[in-house]
Amino acid sequence: MRAVRIGNGQGFWGDSVDAPVELLRGGEIDYIGMDYLAEVTLSIMMRQKLKDPAAGYATDFIGFVRRVLPELVERNVKVICNAGGLNPQGARARVFEVARELGVGGFKVGVVEGDDILPRLPELIAAGHELANMETGEPIAPIVDRVTSANAYLGARGVVEALGAGALIVLCGRITDTALALAPMAHEFGWDFEDWDRLSAGTIAGHVIECGAQCTGGNFSRWWEVPDLWNVGYPVVEAHEDGTFVVTKHEGTGGMVTVDTVSEQLLYEMGDPRQYVGPDCVADFTSVRLAQEGLDRVRVSGIRGGPRTPFLKVSASYLEGYKATGQITVSGPRAVEKARLAAETVWKRLERAGVRFAPEQTTVELLGTGACLPGVLAPPADPPEVVLRLGVRDGDRDKLARFGMEIAPLVTAGPPGVTGFAGGRPKPQEVVAYWPALLAREEVEGRVTVSVEEA
Repeated sequence: MRAVRIGNGQGFWGDSVDAPVELLRGGEIDYIGMDYLAEVTLSIMMRQKLKDPAAGYATDFIGFVRRVLPELVERNVKVICNAGGLNPQGARARVFEVARELGVGGFKVGVVEGDDILPRLPELIAAGHELANMETGEPIAPIVDRVTSANAYLGARGVVEALGAGALIVLCGRITDTALALAPMAHEFGWDFEDWDRLSAGTIAGHVIECGAQCTGGNFSRWWEVPDLWNVGYPVVEAHEDGTFVVTKHEGTGGMVTVDTVSEQLLYEMGDPRQYVGPDCVADFTSVRLAQEGLDRVRVSGIRGGPRTPFLKVSASYLEGYKATGQITVSGPRAVEKARLAAETVWKRLERAGVRFAPEQTTVELLGTGACLPGVLAPPADPPEVVLRLGVRDGDRDKLARFGMEIAPLVTAGPPGVTGFAGGRPKPQEVVAYWPALLAREEVEGRVTVSVEEA
């Protein structure tokens, strides 16, 4: 069977800027997917866009385009990404600017949008859509004035439409991570959007590679078995028309692709494995069959799925007060006792100044004593040093600013052995909280436009 090779070169905004370049140059590839949007990334983009209406997209993507655009056009390697964020039209304009600078033309860029429902929240609430928090059941109306972003997860349809119109690059806002692989599979093989088994296969293929190197040895529990992690190869799916696919990576790269590395990624962010709900279908992860086909090759088959639900998931974020954190290193004999004394000193000095925080508004962590995994490993009785990290959270910025003034004095007015304080006084930062909700899918309409750069 004909195989379509789909790689993923970006697991989040902040992942390796070299990975997608190496995917392009390291071997045969037909599509490169790039995922930039974590749940709160769009709120960061919103703040950027409020300062500059031309902003609101992942600027790293423009750097990638500048490095490889001539090669993409020459080899006809297509790129699908959600780097468009809150301003995919602005991102496309910037791509075309780079193309003109490089003297590259004759290619099309598609934009998929319609996911951003923030301006429509009052209208939707008035129409009876509660957008209830999926964890608490609370309606969104009481906090709507503090919402900074609200985006519905679109599926693969819009991307398939853009590819069908000849787009070399498809820039999206909030689409599902899995659509980055499902869309090229559906496009190349002409899958019907009610062929639930094949759509589920594409969804699971996208899930396996959505986090980049996390399925090729990155973040692997038996990390000591992974060869040349410094040179880890990012994943490539060899997809077939019947929905089966092979997970692999380019030859000559580090990392590894085994049933175990793929299995760990399959379990990532997993709820009910029988009902992995996406906008295109509901995939049954219990139907997945994995087999080691050779070195760094895992065949995935047997996938089944069911119809899409009548809802789309909405990822919203809102402001929930402020936070501040500071830390010091405490070294020498009895380091744990000294760190606890340092923490107590901060709280008592704040009380003397009239600043009080409820216990649930504070955190005290002694890194080096098992704070990250309490109860899992027995800490040393008297470690040579620990890191004391203090944090507070409140709606009053002034209280947090006062907290920030009490860390540095520990260097000379605290117990001995205090070091590692740098970066100035901790400053209050906005707390951006997550609000997951469901919205009837007929309330969201994806829009696709495809433009050509003639250069």
